[in-house]
Amino acid sequence: MVLATGNKGKLAELQMLLGDRWSLVTQSSLGIEGAAETGKTFLENALLKARHASAASGLPAIADDSGLEVDALGGAPGVYSARYAGSPSDDAANNRKLLEALSDVPTEQRGARFVCVIVYVQSAASAVPPVIAEGRWEGRIAREAKGERGFGYDPLFVDEELGRHSAELTPDEKNARSHRGQAVRALCARLAEV
Repeated sequence: MVLATGNKGKLAELQMLLGDRWSLVTQSSLGIEGAAETGKTFLENALLKARHASAASGLPAIADDSGLEVDALGGAPGVYSARYAGSPSDDAANNRKLLEALSDVPTEQRGARFVCVIVYVQSAASAVPPVIAEGRWEGRIAREAKGERGFGYDPLFVDEELGRHSAELTPDEKNARSHRGQAVRALCARLAEV
């Protein structure tokens, strides 16, 4: 199955969540360029990416689109999370821009969530409808980065129930709680019904 990404962090997380159930190969390892993410929602972008990867590879495809929604920023960066500070994507620059945007926002108003929509398509032209799942991970944005694990906004995102930054969690702890973990578990359950 082709995974519509070149992001090694995302591949590692998804392969860990899927276990031995499926073997994933990234589209970049097959020489496939990423699809233009022109959708206005996570679902639109996930569908674009999955169909593109499947059409180019001839394989079933999984794609997710995920990002961070910050309440004080009206849901931004949202679908632009990976390129919040511009293209090409740069995690450190995105984190700096987010901290600057929230510099005057009090702690109690820094609510945020990670959102993930994941899609499976059997083939780009298949009459079989895509299988879609979603996950949400509620938390808040810290005033400073903490932790050495993960990628993206993980150093700034605090799981308030645990009182720890996402980048401080072990992979197993993160996968048990994260938006991507929730979405993948829901997707696996739905694929088992198909």
